Order: sequence, then C-alpha cells, then structure tokens
Amino acid sequence: MNDTDVAAKSSVTSEDGRFVPAPLDGHEDFTRGRCGLPFREQLSVRAAVVGLAGCALITVGSVYVALKLGALPWPIIFAAIVSMSILRLFGKTNINEVNVTHTVMSAGAMVAGGIAFTVPGIWILDPTAHLSAVSVLIASLCGVALGLLFTAFARRRFVVEQRLPYPIGQAAAETMLATGRSTGATRPLLAAMGIAGLWAYLRDWWGAIPSLFLSNVSIPGVSFGIYASPMMLSIGFLVGPVAGTVWLLGGLLGDFVVVVGGSAAGLWTIATGQGIKSSLGIGVMLGCGMGVIVKHTLHLLAHRVNPATDTGASGVHPARPAVDPLAPRWYRAVPVVFALVALLASLALGIDIVASLVMIAGAWLVGLMSSQTVGVSGINPMEVFGVIVLLAARAITGVGGTDAFLIAAVVAVSCGLVGDLMNDYRAGYVLGTSPRAQWWATAMGAVLGAFVATGVLFLLASAYGTGSFGAGKPFIAVQASVVASMVAGVANVPALVVGVVAGCGLYLLGLPVLTLGLGIYLPFYLSLTAGLGALVKLAVTRMPHHSSPEQVEVTGSVIASGLLGGEAFVGVAIALVQVSMGIAAL
Repeated sequence: MNDTDVAAKSSVTSEDGRFVPAPLDGHEDFTRGRCGLPFREQLSVRAAVVGLAGCALITVGSVYVALKLGALPWPIIFAAIVSMSILRLFGKTNINEVNVTHTVMSAGAMVAGGIAFTVPGIWILDPTAHLSAVSVLIASLCGVALGLLFTAFARRRFVVEQRLPYPIGQAAAETMLATGRSTGATRPLLAAMGIAGLWAYLRDWWGAIPSLFLSNVSIPGVSFGIYASPMMLSIGFLVGPVAGTVWLLGGLLGDFVVVVGGSAAGLWTIATGQGIKSSLGIGVMLGCGMGVIVKHTLHLLAHRVNPATDTGASGVHPARPAVDPLAPRWYRAVPVVFALVALLASLALGIDIVASLVMIAGAWLVGLMSSQTVGVSGINPMEVFGVIVLLAARAITGVGGTDAFLIAAVVAVSCGLVGDLMNDYRAGYVLGTSPRAQWWATAMGAVLGAFVATGVLFLLASAYGTGSFGAGKPFIAVQASVVASMVAGVANVPALVVGVVAGCGLYLLGLPVLTLGLGIYLPFYLSLTAGLGALVKLAVTRMPHHSSPEQVEVTGSVIASGLLGGEAFVGVAIALVQVSMGIAAL
C-alpha cells in the first residue's frame, strides 16, 4: 500500500461517522496537516488528557518489561488501538485526533527504555553505589530536549524526501484505518490484561504458580526451564517467528555449545564458559549497533557519489518542499537548548564540560543513525548508541563512574525518543496529521515519561533492593549489563571481539542479530520461552481463519500486548505495595 492509497482512505469523519478522503493536492500545512482540521481538533484537550493518562500506564509497564525481560516492544500499535477505543466513548472523533492521542500515549515508553537500558548498570557494578533520583530525572530531561530538537529538523529529510518505510509507523497507520469502523477493539485487549494480571498476582504474591516449569531438569551451567510468564511469551509472539527462532538459536549456541559443549570437551571450565557466553552475547549486540553505523556510512557515501540514487521508498525522486515550517521555528533555539543541556549536565550532574559537549555532539550524530535504522528496519538499539558516545567521551576526557552511565542515559533517551517520534511522523504523513500537533504531543508525553520512568525505577530499587539488577537477579537488565561491561571491563575480551565482528557482519547481511545476541546472553529459560511465543505466532498465522490475515495479525498483536501490559502493571503494583508495607513497618 503506497502513500497515496493510504492517504486516500484517511482523514476526518463525516456527520454519519464514515471516513472521508483527505485532500491529496500535495499541500501540507504544518498546523492543519493534509486533513485540513484545525490544530485544536487534532491536539484537543481530551486527546491530551487521554494520551497523558495512557502514557503514564504504558511508561510504568515499559520500565518493568525492559528490566525484567531485556526487551521492549514498540507500544505504538497498542497505543493507537486504545486511543481510538477510548476517544469513541466521548462521542464523535476523527482519525487525526486518534493519531495525536496515540502519539502522546506512546512517547514515554522509549524514554523509559533509555533509562532502564543504562542507569541500572551503576547498581550492577556496585549495589551500594549512591544514585540520586534527581540526577536520573535531569539526565532524562536532557535526552528528551535533544531528541525533540533533532526530530524538528529530521522529519523532512527521512519522512518526506527519502520516504523511508518506517514499518512500525506504517503499521500503526494501517491499524488505525483497519480498526476505524470497529467498536469492540479493546475487548480482547482488556481480557488479555486481566488474565495476565491475575496470573502474575497468583505467581508473585501468593506463590500459587511456580516461576519456572521443568526447573527440575538439571544441566550443569544452564538455567533450564520454561518461564511462567505471559509477558515473555508475548515478547516472542511480537518479535515474530524468524526473530524468535534466531533468539532460541542464540540460547542454544550460548548455553549448549559454549558452556556445556566447551566444558565437556575440556576447553574450559563451566565458569569460564559462562564468561565467554556473556561476553559473546554483549559483543553480538554491540556489533549490531556497529553494523547500523557501517550501513549508514555506506549509504551516505553511495548517495554522495551518485545523488540521483537518493530516492524515496516509492522509487521516484521526491519533490523537495521549498520550506519545512517545522524546523525554521527552532533555528534560534538550537544554541539555547545545547547550552541548557550542557549547563545541566555540568552543574546538576557534575559531568565535565568537555564531556558534556561530546555527549551533545554524539547524541546528534547517533540520532541521525537512529532515524535511519528505525526507518528501514524498525530496530532501535538505543543502548548501543549510548555506549558509542560513552566510549567517545571516555577516550577524549577520561570520564567514568556514575558520570559515564548518565551520559549513556542522555543519549539512549534521545535516540529512543527520536525513533518513536519518527515512526509517529510516518503515521502522521500517511494520515495527513499535523506534524506540529504530533511534536507537541510527543513533548508532553516524553516529559511525563521522564518523571514516571524515574519514579518507577527507584520504586523497584526500593522494593527489591539495588542488588536485584543483573544476570541471575529478579531484574536481569540485559542492556544495562552491556553498558556496565563497557565501563568496568568484560569477562572475556576475545569473545567480545568475535561477537562484535560477527554481529556487524550478520547485520549487514540482513539477519536479526539483536535477538541472536539476546539469546546468547540471557538465561536459557528466557530464550526458550520467547522461542515458544514465536512458535505460537507461526501456528496462529498458518491456521485457517474466517478473518483476513491482516485482521488475524492485528488481533494477535492486541492480545499479546494485553498479556504483556497486564503482567507488567501487576508487577509494578506489587512492588508499590511492598514499599508501602516497608514504610508502614518503620
């Protein structure tokens, strides 16, 4: 489905509730969008209220999922369906108001990912380390400011001129169109949330359900079993059969080839094999990020040599707009924002001023890379981008300790927000939504997300202890472990190098390297459960259905999102109760 086909189906609703086509004359007013609706009918008061409420809930769940499972699915489609269903309860709405509402709602999730993927690394290295919630909040807000500023300039380049597909944003637009005439879209979502929430409550509060099935199978050096988690099954379902199978293969490679096979052959001990396994997994994930950089660099060189190849996804050279009204408003703000971020990083966070400047320049550079890789593949290795800038800052200034993690957090939050908003811009371009309304919507959600994500992180640390983060702990925090390894040193450097080279090469070949690295690094019971979830999706999509394959895909994704969200919300609620009980006992 190309841009014109989708746009022809999008727009406002008529008096009888039907969708009517948006203008397709090519004119794009940045306040009204192609749909022609006034700004206040897209970013309405109810859109802001509903979006912010949903943003808070999704951010809570995102922090928990990122720490617990080491993965964070895009929440965009989930937010789009919830936004449409709730706005309909208030009466007449339009698809662009729905789109802006979901833009607010999804913004906090990637901010949460940027925090959860970096900051816990401080506690992984030293559980007794003092870390201020105010410092984490300031770092998050610095990342939000850099990400918002970057996207004000990047939209035209990647969405309008190059017309990168942004598969997640495109899927969100098509989902909103597909569910636009359905009034029962939230029923399977709410049912799945209830089932997963009850399951988590019985398992974590009462102990009525074991955390692992088949845990009695004893394999030296391997954490075998099936994780009793609807959330983990949902992660596998959402990543799909190919990436899920690769995830499982990574688990088999890390645990059964490296740890079991290597120790059985007398090459190393089980403990050494586990160090090689973790270093190899970290290397593969870092290699994926390096592959992104290499691919982007080759792309730029190709277009510099032959500018005629700079075409959009449609294969035609797009007409360049005379002026992009979104960016010029920010020309004068660039030095102000940069100076403010540098000042906060130096004075409030205690980061050296030179390191702060490296952080800002690096965040802008990797923001460009993030826009490119999300636009083409839908993958956003934000913590890898954070590590790249962190290493650059260390090489230039020698920064270390807590400062290094906060630099990585600023960059990861910025890249996460860039990926989220560029996806939203793609959906908005398809639907004719005002880019300015989407930018302000993201700003509201991202700022709220910074406060909520910081609060949830410290709530979990208070409930379970700062020693609960890392491999074999309640919150495995895979990405934060990667950052911690780059700060403190890895267990096996040769394995890391092999992983980086292999990960980079396999990414350039188009393989889902990120899940391979996760499989190698994570305990096998998590990889096995994710693989089972992927097999469930394969079975569901191949079974005969009365509905269209697209509708089956949407329904399955909605149910999986509900299972994921239900368990995450209950997990955070249990932590909140535990903290409250601890305070009451004082």
